[in-house]
Amino acid sequence: METIQQLLNRIRWDKEFGQGDFEVGIYDRIEDAVEFQPLENLHMEKGNHFSFTICVVGEVLTIPFHRIREVRKNGECIWKR
Repeated sequence: METIQQLLNRIRWDKEFGQGDFEVGIYDRIEDAVEFQPLENLHMEKGNHFSFTICVVGEVLTIPFHRIREVRKNGECIWKR
């Protein structure tokens, strides 16, 4: 199984595979649930292999990659932890 970083790089660099609507399921510890966000809402800093940022309800959050639980492409699960 490929890691989440490998999958995100494939989406970014493989033009054919990267076409589609991607959603990322992020585990919310407070709600104890997985919440889905469009991939384009995630901001990944070059060289940072541990976390990404996302703006939720006007607040910028830093989320570690290990909290990503699922990735969907066009509504279909393509990766799950």
